[in-house]
Amino acid sequence: MPPALPPSRTTSGYRGLSLWHDTIDDIEPRASLGADTEVDVAIVGAGYTGLWTAYHLVATDPTIRVAVIEKEVAGFGASGRNGGWCSALFPTSLKRMAAERGRDAAVRMQRRLHQTVADIGAVTDAEGIDCHFDQGGYLSVARNPAQLERIREEAADHRAWGFGEEDHRLLDAHEVTAVASVADALGGSFTPHCAAIHPARLVRGLADAVERRGVVIHERTSAVDVRSRRVVTPHGTVRAEHVVLATEGYTPTVAGRRRAIAPIYSLMTATEPLPDEVWAQIGLEGRATFADNRHLTIYGQRTRDGRIAFGGRGAPYHYASKVSPLYDRDERVHASLRRILVELFPVLDGVTFTHSWGGNLGVPRDWFPSVRHDRHTGLAFAGGYVGDGVATSALAGRTLAAMISGDDPEELSTLPWAGRTSRDWEPEPLRWIGVNAVTALMTSADWSERRTGRPSRAASAFWTAIGQ
Repeated sequence: MPPALPPSRTTSGYRGLSLWHDTIDDIEPRASLGADTEVDVAIVGAGYTGLWTAYHLVATDPTIRVAVIEKEVAGFGASGRNGGWCSALFPTSLKRMAAERGRDAAVRMQRRLHQTVADIGAVTDAEGIDCHFDQGGYLSVARNPAQLERIREEAADHRAWGFGEEDHRLLDAHEVTAVASVADALGGSFTPHCAAIHPARLVRGLADAVERRGVVIHERTSAVDVRSRRVVTPHGTVRAEHVVLATEGYTPTVAGRRRAIAPIYSLMTATEPLPDEVWAQIGLEGRATFADNRHLTIYGQRTRDGRIAFGGRGAPYHYASKVSPLYDRDERVHASLRRILVELFPVLDGVTFTHSWGGNLGVPRDWFPSVRHDRHTGLAFAGGYVGDGVATSALAGRTLAAMISGDDPEELSTLPWAGRTSRDWEPEPLRWIGVNAVTALMTSADWSERRTGRPSRAASAFWTAIGQ
């Protein structure tokens, strides 16, 4: 029989993971793997990447046998805890992609991401997944002259790559205020290629959708050894022609992959549901996602139940890529996020914050996500989304399914991230020093830009150094 759930991971324990888990109906774990089994495709990880891969595999071939192995429950990790931005943002610049695969491939990648946002809305409609999908776009706000200069440069760069105002539009201060009354706004930009979602509803809905199509999900089952043609667990071995590693920020916990991905923690907070008179002063009627253009990322959305869910970076990287529930909360960072949100919208001063949570995301050494499948060994991987993983993972899953099945009429396997591998991160203590130094650098750069209004040379040098 499967082992009993420990007290920290009962149904109520899973609800405590985030606002999103606290506002869905059912988190009862599925049955663990009971014995050795054989399938066509074994997928390790029941987050977005694993479930989208499974979805597209069985949509292409309903007879294919797919098993998903999950240590906790579907949506336990970043897929269930993120900021709910289903965006076409990608952590690697068009310039960097073009340098490796050519200009046409880079532009095709970006346009494919634009389309993926709408595709997710279509799939959730078709499958009856009520994930609160509202494609209200993304508002990036400049609140000091340095941020405004960057936003203008980004808009000019989009034009140079052939993208028009329908994809990326500059806004003046009045146009920003018409979307959201962000304090001290000097201007901004807007792209329609982003939807606000309830991330746990999406990932749990995907799990149900693939089960209806015959995929078997074994929850509460740890993958202790992942290699060619097999996944070993405490409950038995899954043998498969193809094995997909879809573990994102948990990849360093898989044997032999400690330095493949750095798990970086991103934390979030959420307000109580706000009254109509407060929303009248804030805006965001169309549920546009929002951020300002600082270096140390922040991100927010208006939820369907009238809250603001708001998050950002700033938590430390933990030595040896350690992952622990203890790192999901950091009062210093959560207090900073609450302060920043009130700075953006002063009307929120005194509002009650009901939830604080966090989780890890996967960062490759070169900030370049990858999707790959070795037909000789059967091993496949997708990940390293650097926090931009909601739509990106859907495209990754679709691409992996095409690679595995060999049915690729859209030529997804020729996109710039396909077939590449980022080099490993440095060994410790260099990794710990380097990652935390970057966080400190970006914090300092943002402080300097607020004080002087001039772009940070140190931050610019960093982005140039990693090819962005």
